Amino acid sequence: MVKWAGWLITLFGAAHTLLALTLEKAASHAGTWFSGGLRGDDLTAMSPANSAYWLSLASFGVPLFVVGLTVLWLDRHHITPPPFIAWTLGTWTVVGAVVLVFTPWPILLLANILLLAGARRTARSHADTTGIS
Repeated sequence: MVKWAGWLITLFGAAHTLLALTLEKAASHAGTWFSGGLRGDDLTAMSPANSAYWLSLASFGVPLFVVGLTVLWLDRHHITPPPFIAWTLGTWTVVGAVVLVFTPWPILLLANILLLAGARRTARSHADTTGIS
């Protein structure tokens, strides 16, 4: 379960970033980004280049990718990810779902449920083998 959660989170983060850069053409603004064109840009009235930056490189996609890889690494080393990862990511996912209903948030919600279930299963299994309840 934990491995599936890690893969879902990783793929979600990668897909969000890559699709924003390609399908949404955010990468076409890279010249502006790397030439300092965003410095001093008004965040309340974003330019197209600034909006593209926040949709792609500065979005949640990259951190989600890292969280997913971390979950996979922990699983590979037989370390149960702490539940706060799933609870925090799950809360954030629900808030995002309320704000933007028509997004692929159910994928992240499923990943969070799998992560919590996997952590619970591991804790229960550990308690059974050690006699700790």
